[in-house]
Amino acid sequence: MTVTDRKDGADVEVAEQLVTVTIDDTQVQVPKGTLAIRAAELIGVAIPRFCDHPLLDPVGACRQCLVEVPDMGNGRGMPKPQASCTLEVADGMQIRTQLTSPVADKAQHGMIEMLLLNHPLDCPVCDKGGECPLQNQAMSNGRGESRFEAVKRTYPKPVSISAQVLLDRERCVLCARCTRFSEQIAGDPFIALVERGALQQVGIYEREPFESYFSGNTIQICPVGALTSAAYRFRARPFDLTSTPSVGEHDACGAAIRVDHRRGEVMRRLAGDDPEVNEEWITDKDRFAFRYGRGEDRLRTPLVREDGVLRPASWPEAIDVAVAGLRRAGRDVGVLTGGRLTLEDAYGYSRFARTVLGTDDIDFRARPLSQEEADFLSRHVAGRADVVYADVEKASGVLMVAFEPEEEAGTLFLRLRKASRRSGVPSWTVAPYLSNGARKAGAVLVPAAPGAEPQVLAGLEEHIPLDAGSIIFVGERAAVLPGTLTAVAELAERTGARLAWVPRRAGDRGALEAGCLPGLLPGGRPLADPRARVDCLSVWELGRELQATPGRDAEQMLAAAATGELRALVVSGVDPGDFADPAAVLRGLEEVGFLVSVENRLSEVTARADVVLPVSLVEERPGTFVTWEGRRREFGVVIRHANPMTDLRVLAALADALGHDLGIRTVADARREIAQFDPWTRDRALPGGSGPSPAPATPVAPAAAPDGGRADGGRADGGHQLLLATWRMMLDPSRALDNEPHLLATARRPVARVSQATARRAGLVEGEGVRLVGPRGEAVLPVHVTAGMVDDVIWVPTLAAGISVPALGLGAGRPVTVHPAALPATPHPGAAVPVGEGALPGAGVDVQHEEQGGVA
Repeated sequence: MTVTDRKDGADVEVAEQLVTVTIDDTQVQVPKGTLAIRAAELIGVAIPRFCDHPLLDPVGACRQCLVEVPDMGNGRGMPKPQASCTLEVADGMQIRTQLTSPVADKAQHGMIEMLLLNHPLDCPVCDKGGECPLQNQAMSNGRGESRFEAVKRTYPKPVSISAQVLLDRERCVLCARCTRFSEQIAGDPFIALVERGALQQVGIYEREPFESYFSGNTIQICPVGALTSAAYRFRARPFDLTSTPSVGEHDACGAAIRVDHRRGEVMRRLAGDDPEVNEEWITDKDRFAFRYGRGEDRLRTPLVREDGVLRPASWPEAIDVAVAGLRRAGRDVGVLTGGRLTLEDAYGYSRFARTVLGTDDIDFRARPLSQEEADFLSRHVAGRADVVYADVEKASGVLMVAFEPEEEAGTLFLRLRKASRRSGVPSWTVAPYLSNGARKAGAVLVPAAPGAEPQVLAGLEEHIPLDAGSIIFVGERAAVLPGTLTAVAELAERTGARLAWVPRRAGDRGALEAGCLPGLLPGGRPLADPRARVDCLSVWELGRELQATPGRDAEQMLAAAATGELRALVVSGVDPGDFADPAAVLRGLEEVGFLVSVENRLSEVTARADVVLPVSLVEERPGTFVTWEGRRREFGVVIRHANPMTDLRVLAALADALGHDLGIRTVADARREIAQFDPWTRDRALPGGSGPSPAPATPVAPAAAPDGGRADGGRADGGHQLLLATWRMMLDPSRALDNEPHLLATARRPVARVSQATARRAGLVEGEGVRLVGPRGEAVLPVHVTAGMVDDVIWVPTLAAGISVPALGLGAGRPVTVHPAALPATPHPGAAVPVGEGALPGAGVDVQHEEQGGVA
């Protein structure tokens, strides 16, 4: 047995105490403390159960797993059948299951009969029918006919526990799986078992919705059809579906999923079982957000611009037009790849840019960025795999910088919460306030105003115990906080802590490894290294030298396009609204001489393109996503006979027409070639050493406001100047949630957070409105006074109903003018999607929503 020495993080071997137990006359040795139901599984005996789940604490609620214990290991037996899901085995214990004990078999028959007393026999219309444990066990461990002659209990149904989760109360067998998951795994205890005896049922807190990013997991682990999905309800039968394993595409966690489809259409997605990554849980976004490509904006044929209007065209014509435009531009072409690409497609763009277009102007960062970030990624992230999920549970401590795990990486959040709850791993978050997600993950607040992170990180190890067994997670939004990434790297070097960068998008880490960054070649090798260029030329079999000068980043390319310096752009999967300055992005796209858009849906980019080349959705192609760990998660085609064109095939066609051989045409080709770069990932000898890269000077005073005011609580133009803190929420009105009204309705209501002192000085009142005034607009949000928040800071979501921080011309660490204001009369767009009719009693518990602040 391997355990971790909590002082230095080293693994040590400890002898594991084993006990011998006899189950159905078969002896088995198991670790001390093993539950009887698990021991039985080791010898192939399946004891029926409903409440038991290996990842939840045992509760013994359903009593279906009763077994006989004739000997407890001391020569005496237990007088009654025992629930095997709560019974820990002892040395010498003898257990008899339903296979060898008439007593256990009769008890299990009796429990099934009792559960069916009020359970409706509506299997033909129940969503769970065909994959229902109750249905299966009623056949295997139940009576052949019912002795119950009274009227079954009924309730009005369905009840909307949330806009996404519906409850049929009469089907519930009170196994408490849903309530235990919500409380133990997700940390969202907004549903509970209420009432007593025959009246007991699932309830919710009267004044709070079931607000959770993981609510869909309760539907999947429900052993009956009591909890159902509003989007999937009555849409398909399990035995009509074809199941295909895949990987979640909405974040960098690489969660295993199961895609169920019928007649070429995805009907639902479920969590896959992968103990090394997501265990058996996924976010609601990974589960429900898969209809974004099914709308009328889906691209199915190429488009070319003629007389200022896009018209349908054949593939040969579209390729010819694209090639003509790229030839006119020569080498003055930039490539923007976005964050949706697989590793193979990203590698195709990297190769296409350098071997066909002859440019290093390529960048995957379709968001706020900086040169400091590019240096940090090149030196400390690309080619590394220093931290994996399992390390979180063994860490001596976890520090999070510019990173909100529940919002940005849901699977990692669950692992952090498990590490805190099960292993007692301490964690800290450097942030302006302790978010609800950080609190649920057990984090302690290290208060920092946006932009002050470098000063806070300097010498932080003197205040919190960071060592070689610690892990530092840093988020992508640190890129816009000058000096933060450098300070993080220096802190890791001083303490020996392992460092992990966690981007928001599924394709970002793969694009980095593929070389979709100016100055970085595939495998994490710098373009400035002559050895890297030579090795790259040998893999690509290129007969000419590579450009040795690093190219322009995404913002520089768009600025050059706006002035005519860059004559063409090839753009894939980019949303202008994600950049720090969406107006500048649109200006660059409009002014560039020639624009090629490789997309699967109409967008702001395709509206300005000269040629639009349609590609397949993620379920229509094979590929690999690289997780934040550096783990490669391969997946296959789910829906066949759809659009066969991938980005890689489009690039190969363009290269052929331009008179070059891209060298790769399929995913298999790309994987074989990428594998040749793998040895480079273990060679970290970079020119100039591997220490922290230079960074812009760290600000020591609040930034000046555009109107001459200060971001330190001073007044300007009749308003109040505050520093803006912001980050993206998991569920927001982005394109990924298009065509998902039920899921979008569960998005958290946008609020503007301030401290008590700041609210008092700025004249803001809890529950009333605040107007944020930016250079390009303004927005009004309700005020939420937040305990423990840093003074003279206001936090708002980056994108939510009624606000887009980039569209306002604002950004993290910048000053913003605020005024008290009246709230608009329109309700929050995601307030509710009415489905159910029944009244549901509350749990009668005063759930504390307010975050509890703390200071390290």
